[in-house]
Amino acid sequence: MGDIAKDLTAGTAGGVANLIVGHPFDTIKVKLQSQPTPAPGQLPKYAGAIDAVKQTVAAEGPRGLYKGMGAPLATVAAFNALLFSVRGQMEAFLRSEPGVPLTVKQQVIAGAGAGIAVSFLACPTELIKCRLQAQSSLAEAAAASGVALPKGPIDVAKHVIRDAGTKGLFKGLVPTMGREVPGNAVMFGVYEATKQYLAGGRDTSNLGRGSQILAGGLAGAAFWLSVYPTDVVKSVIQVDDYKKPKYSGSLDAMRKIVAADGVKGLYKGFGPAMARSVPANAATFVAYEITRSALG
Repeated sequence: MGDIAKDLTAGTAGGVANLIVGHPFDTIKVKLQSQPTPAPGQLPKYAGAIDAVKQTVAAEGPRGLYKGMGAPLATVAAFNALLFSVRGQMEAFLRSEPGVPLTVKQQVIAGAGAGIAVSFLACPTELIKCRLQAQSSLAEAAAASGVALPKGPIDVAKHVIRDAGTKGLFKGLVPTMGREVPGNAVMFGVYEATKQYLAGGRDTSNLGRGSQILAGGLAGAAFWLSVYPTDVVKSVIQVDDYKKPKYSGSLDAMRKIVAADGVKGLYKGFGPAMARSVPANAATFVAYEITRSALG
């Protein structure tokens, strides 16, 4: 099995682990990000993350926390094939000679390159996921207009293409790249830096699972700390109406969020995102490392 195939297989295992562990946190994050700003004197739909969990489970049952999982699950193989394969090819290009471990700076460059590639797959996938996850927040508006909400990922894609054509699936591509490129650069850089620190040098091949879990968790937290406001902008743009959009672009969305809610509006859902990032990314990297090691 070639290196690309090994990265594809190991990356898929990591992606599935990430999705199973992290999707409920992601659902709550998107619900908080996309809920409308309440009118003066009125309370928001969700008082916070715990309240969003309670309302979701009460209205939809525990499976409501996994709503929208079909879209990323269906594409997790392709997404992680790109992420880890492009990173692997970038590593091979940057490596001074075969078998030599990369520096942290080189891992940052490899992560950024992988981020560019995955943005084009992440954008339509996350648009479908976000529109499904935000349905409870959008239900009142849909009922008032007499429009039926889509019932699943394929139905969402059909609605989007009907309203905006195929290009509608790439709504939010700019903030998606603004998240994936620096986010993956930071994530892979922190992962490698932590491993090298724990190993006491650039050879990290003998690190135990506990060290990999720690490095993966810190890497995931670093990803969201570095790009979270961009993710909020991406989410509100992707759940925005196609026919009567509230936002004309990323900068307009950012200005309107800050005008309505202050800077804290750019951190809606930050708690669930951070709570998700540590276990989900730890699971991703450990699953990747175990599978990659088993493949040789």
